Amino acid sequence: MTTPTPAPTPTSTSRPMAPLEAATEDFAQQIADQVESFLLALQAIARDEAGGRAISLLLLEVSQLLLAGARLGAQADFTPDAEYQPDVGPDPDLDLMRERLARLLGPVDPYVVNFDAYAPELVEELLSDDLAAIAAEVANGLRHHRAGDVAEALWWWQFSYVSSWGNAASGVLRALQSIVTHDRLDAEVLDEDDQLAAADEMLGGGEEPPR
Repeated sequence: MTTPTPAPTPTSTSRPMAPLEAATEDFAQQIADQVESFLLALQAIARDEAGGRAISLLLLEVSQLLLAGARLGAQADFTPDAEYQPDVGPDPDLDLMRERLARLLGPVDPYVVNFDAYAPELVEELLSDDLAAIAAEVANGLRHHRAGDVAEALWWWQFSYVSSWGNAASGVLRALQSIVTHDRLDAEVLDEDDQLAAADEMLGGGEEPPR
């Protein structure tokens, strides 16, 4: 998936930061908490700590992250304090998490998504790749927030939501919903053996879905 190119990094990161209103600070903290929750949950799911609940938990976490994104999209445009994005260290290495997710998702990792409802074009993607890309983008804003640069964090989260990860997360959410839909509804017309096989394939070896 194509992600936006970060703004150039200046040679010096020391600069005064304009004070923000208390309501804006509180809003930024709420977004930071949601981003951190998403990142921690994604790492835990990738380590297979969720067992057969992986799909359900991914559906929940992506939905909650999209709620945070919708709140960002509803705000007036945030403006960073400086023209260039400050350096907050190297990007996190998410390759191991991506590989674990790919193994965990197995046959349901590949999916097809339409990124623009007004200019339809189907594109083949991998859930594991898209989840890792989303994680990398929101983690960048979290690093700015932890460094005390709340204005930059809000600007980045809002900009990257509108330009990239919001669309990607929406596609991931639809794919996860489709997995759950097939698992729940298709089971009604299958015999018991086929039902167990379908649930095992869709949910990665989870428990038999409720009847």
